[in-house]
Amino acid sequence: MTLAPDATAHGAAARPLIGSLIDEATVEAIAGEAWVALVGEEEFLVPVPGDLPADVLSTWVDVVGPWTGSVVLTAGRGTAVELTRALLAEAAPEVLEPEDVTDAFGEIANVVGGNVKAALPGPSALSLPQVGDAPAVRNPDDVCRVEVLWRGQPLVITVQGALPSASPHHENPHPNGVSL
Repeated sequence: MTLAPDATAHGAAARPLIGSLIDEATVEAIAGEAWVALVGEEEFLVPVPGDLPADVLSTWVDVVGPWTGSVVLTAGRGTAVELTRALLAEAAPEVLEPEDVTDAFGEIANVVGGNVKAALPGPSALSLPQVGDAPAVRNPDDVCRVEVLWRGQPLVITVQGALPSASPHHENPHPNGVSL
């Protein structure tokens, strides 16, 4: 995502933080509804934190509007594969290709991100989903984080601002956003 050159120099104090626009319960409800719609009526996200494994995969979409940032889902790679199988159901091939996982995991981010965007004020645009290493958390004060379990496996959903903190001395010790 490319920001206007003056986006961090001007208006940093005026931009809203995600916590003033949406809360954890809303993000959790949005994700839960997306899960039921995409994965199945028998599939639930349980609001219990869990430790992510060392080998994680993230998927995200960027939101650009009055609030600019990313909606990121992070899970273990094995969980992403399980999720792909659940999404594809009977159409899942015996051996999943990496593109299958990228497409399915990205589709979850697209649906969750689109519904988060709809809950935010003003007109906003949504990027195509991306899959890989999570974008860095630029401002720890501009993060809404939800930890859930799906089929007993941890999943973290963060709605995180794209712009750095207006406070220059505030540094984020967790650049990947996975463990705030």
